[in-house]
Amino acid sequence: MSAPRKRPEELRSHQWYGTDGLRSFSHRARTRQLGYLPEEHLGKPVIAILNTWSDINPCHVHLRDRAQAVKRGVWQAGGFPLEFPVSTLSETFQKPTPMLYRNLLAMETEELLRSYPVDGAVLMGGCDKSTPALLMGAASVDLPAVFVPAGPMLPGHWRGEVLGSGTDMWKYWDDRRAGLIGDCEMAELESGLARSPGHCMTMGTASTLTAAAEALGVTVPGASSIPAVDSGHDRMAARSGLAAVELVHRGRKLSDILTHGAFADAVTTVLGLGGSTNAVIHLIAMAGRAGVRLTLDDFDRIARTVPVLANVRPGGRTYLMEDFHFAGGLPGFLSRIPDLLHLDRPTVSHDTLREQLDGARVHHDDVIRTRDNPVASEGGVAVLRGNLCPDGAVIKHIAAEPRLLEHTGPAVVFDDYRTMQRTIDDPALGITADSVLVLRGAGPKGGPGMPEYGMLPIPDHLLKQGVRDMVRISDARMSGTSYGACVLHVAPESYVGGPLALVRTGDLITLDVAARTLRLDVDDEELARRRAEWTPPPVRAERGYGALYTEQITQADTGCDFEFLARPGTVREPYAG
Repeated sequence: MSAPRKRPEELRSHQWYGTDGLRSFSHRARTRQLGYLPEEHLGKPVIAILNTWSDINPCHVHLRDRAQAVKRGVWQAGGFPLEFPVSTLSETFQKPTPMLYRNLLAMETEELLRSYPVDGAVLMGGCDKSTPALLMGAASVDLPAVFVPAGPMLPGHWRGEVLGSGTDMWKYWDDRRAGLIGDCEMAELESGLARSPGHCMTMGTASTLTAAAEALGVTVPGASSIPAVDSGHDRMAARSGLAAVELVHRGRKLSDILTHGAFADAVTTVLGLGGSTNAVIHLIAMAGRAGVRLTLDDFDRIARTVPVLANVRPGGRTYLMEDFHFAGGLPGFLSRIPDLLHLDRPTVSHDTLREQLDGARVHHDDVIRTRDNPVASEGGVAVLRGNLCPDGAVIKHIAAEPRLLEHTGPAVVFDDYRTMQRTIDDPALGITADSVLVLRGAGPKGGPGMPEYGMLPIPDHLLKQGVRDMVRISDARMSGTSYGACVLHVAPESYVGGPLALVRTGDLITLDVAARTLRLDVDDEELARRRAEWTPPPVRAERGYGALYTEQITQADTGCDFEFLARPGTVREPYAG
């Protein structure tokens, strides 16, 4: 796409650099201090490159190099790039969960873009919480912006098997607990499971959210599935720099792209990919920042209209993200469901999504299935309602054993994750394959931060009997690489007195995915009595960011954003003179 060049005085950065005053003189002098010539930046679009690289984030460890490619593209298009380090949110290492800090990165993104002399932005992320955080913050400040996905790592390998990060970790850890493999095998798996930079190469949360970003229209075409170490990833980064400058010249802001139709298409994409349940929370939060109302009911409604076509683990049974990329990537996937999309909306690269998808094809019909041969006949996530989750809960039912999708069993309740870890294998608990494992105290406030505890471990004595799935219920999340009959995001959470707080060991619980219900089989009078006896748990943090988080965080069904960030309203532009 091309557009008339903006005159220097039309650029936002002109307020800092172009006026005849003391402050502008100071800004120019300090830019000389940085070593830049006037010809390099004056009168050119200034593009902020927000980079989530760090030494402790294996998903983003290559983004230091990719930022140089972005700069190439910005220079080539006649812009001036400035790289800013921002919070890294390493899913692997940050505890109790980077979800606790998603809104912190969103705040950092928003305030950095607002307070510096920038005309547009390139947002570099990909590890689970970084994609929504960057886009939430950028949407709130509403400048032209392009997202650069970190890309999936290479497939893992072990003894002739192709491994999927996360998904096979859970599988082989259970095999170890069942006594099927030993320490030697586990040591080999440590070196074979994740063998390059990049995020998980299954359809986990990272791949799901970067695909959602592409579906929203905020990446260049095909960006979300390019392997992190492929030379195509470098070229995509450079193209993104070019696109950011063009967006500034066209005056196309994020609000022009993040429309209601764009979010509907992102939901359709997530469900058709068999993507992560975490996308439900993140897309609701992202939509809220863009002024678009998105609810759990929208997910359930759309799920009934879109088939799962991506045969990618864990929702699929066979392939990984590199296979998906070379089968056609997201453009190929979207080319199979054009009737379900809003094709006349703009993207960062094209005037319409229809134009962007022109010529897109699928090259492998088992990786990206045809509509008459789907992985599943409807979207991969179901929204549940009932007296145990009056504000909703979710389950990735395509990754569960079908026999458990209609199930009644006695609850075995754990009040916190540490207790569960310590006692889950205790035979005295009397856990059987029909039991329903319940974890509470793991929601947005109770976790804190809603950790990925939802794939509760199956007791080792059952693993040794061959049991590999059970019904599990919690107010936690689970990794998008996980699988099983795990009911998640129960709202309201137990920490604030939601019905999950009232469940007792031995209570019967009924799950019926087809009917979209989750029911605690206890009468209302008994529940009222238990509620009267319930006392709130102790405060998790008395000061600092943790206290702010607890005071402001919303529940899972509304996106776990901070109330003061999610509320409507404007923020005045800073005065730069």
